[in-house]
Amino acid sequence: MAKLYYISQGDHLKNIKNVCEGGVKLVQLRVKELPFKACFQLALKVKEVCDSYGVTLIINDNVELAGLVNAQGVHLGKSDRTPREARVILGSDKIIGATANTYEDCVALIGEKVDYIGLGPFRFTNTKQHLSPLLGLEGYRDILQKLKENGYNTPVYAIGGIEKEDVEALFKTNINGVAVSGILSGKTTAEIKTYNEYISNCG
Repeated sequence: MAKLYYISQGDHLKNIKNVCEGGVKLVQLRVKELPFKACFQLALKVKEVCDSYGVTLIINDNVELAGLVNAQGVHLGKSDRTPREARVILGSDKIIGATANTYEDCVALIGEKVDYIGLGPFRFTNTKQHLSPLLGLEGYRDILQKLKENGYNTPVYAIGGIEKEDVEALFKTNINGVAVSGILSGKTTAEIKTYNEYISNCG
């Protein structure tokens, strides 16, 4: 999977188009407060954009919406359907990711055969309410080391308030990629390309 994972906010369609133009290959449509019909219409437009750039589209939370628009996968929070339930609905060829905050969370998700884990938050972020305890670099080092020692190799993405100056140290903890939102939202294509190239050279 790609090292850089964009999670949408703000003007979702515009920002997703910009990151696609900037070379980002993994995108999550994260819409929390729109009615289902509006979400569906937005997701169809986003899917069309992502397809035109060869970008993998993940839908946040909503398994049914992911299926309806034929997105490549879904990302599940702790209060959403379980990965096993999502797999039954979406089938074996879709990507299923899920959120974790602890080593125990990771092991449980690996047991449910997720395709990747979004581990965080790294630090405080305004893009998510009801944050789990912050991990910081030390938390990532500890959890990734335990996963390695016990032979687990499911891809792990760091998430939550990540800035450019954090990235190099985060990759040294053995993560597979970083998931970011605010750092790319509203940026120019040139800025996004520069950041994407920087991430590609890390790790």
